[in-house]
Amino acid sequence: MMKALVRAALLASLVGCAAPLLAHSPAGKASLVAGALSRSARGAAATVDSFHAALRRGDAPSAAALLAEDALIFESGEVERSKAEYASHHLLADAEFSKLVTSTVTRRAGFSDGALAWIASEGRTTGTYRSRPIDMVTTETTLLRRVGRTWKIVHIHWSSGESR
Repeated sequence: MMKALVRAALLASLVGCAAPLLAHSPAGKASLVAGALSRSARGAAATVDSFHAALRRGDAPSAAALLAEDALIFESGEVERSKAEYASHHLLADAEFSKLVTSTVTRRAGFSDGALAWIASEGRTTGTYRSRPIDMVTTETTLLRRVGRTWKIVHIHWSSGESR
């Protein structure tokens, strides 16, 4: 019974987040529109872009500054449960990788409702890393929390696979 209640609450919250995006879809179609970034989420998306720009520059302190202290990072089945843990484990490697490859966002959607925002990005990453050719499709879900007038990243979920 408890699992059913939790599932219902989760579904209700997801529908609540998506409803404003659905309402703005072209021709009233009842589906999420790839690339639909609500006006309210633009600041959050800019924070995500700033995070990636800092990684590409190899600027780990600037990237870390955009993360909340309690940030939760999911990547390739691994979990880092705080900004400090991520900074001490994969942040520098992610920055090194980002400097050596080219990543392009091909689609993005997102929404903000006050103090919370989600940004979902699809992309492609190509290049060479450690003498290995890289050509992969990527997905990223980022959750952000407004802190004063700025956005802080509270969760990132990265996934990737070979390009088709």
